[in-house]
Amino acid sequence: MAVKGLGAIDKQYDGSKLRVGILHARWNKKIIDALVAGAVSKLKELGVQEENIIVESIPGSFELPYGSKLFVEKQKREGKPLDAIIPIGVLIKGSTMHFEYICDSVTHQIMKLNFELGLPVIFGVLTCLTDEQAEARAGLIEGKMHNHGEDWGAAAVEMAVKFN
Repeated sequence: MAVKGLGAIDKQYDGSKLRVGILHARWNKKIIDALVAGAVSKLKELGVQEENIIVESIPGSFELPYGSKLFVEKQKREGKPLDAIIPIGVLIKGSTMHFEYICDSVTHQIMKLNFELGLPVIFGVLTCLTDEQAEARAGLIEGKMHNHGEDWGAAAVEMAVKFN
């Protein structure tokens, strides 16, 4: 299995002037907590001030697209617009078709939000076949894989800085 991340970036991006939202599902809490921590850690490493990282939770991954839209709109109404948002969720295959329907719907709707909201919406949803795959991608199994939340934090800063 290949273990990949963002790889080399063309330059170090300065996120010190950014406001980044993280909206996360509450299902699979152990994995979600690790992914959120990874994203927050990377955002701070890239200069985003702690007070400009806004973290909110919602019930599950299915709610991420609509919740993200409402979250961005609320921040804008309050005069504190976001420069990027990272919806974070974890979907793990069970024994029914539920997984496929939710993965497909959430993926397409999150992608569409980039255009509808006019800001970077980073795809922070793990779609895994097993609990072990999800734990590995959250960096919870030492030596197996890295924390993908870090990649999502880096992507949010790069996209918000590079094209504004």
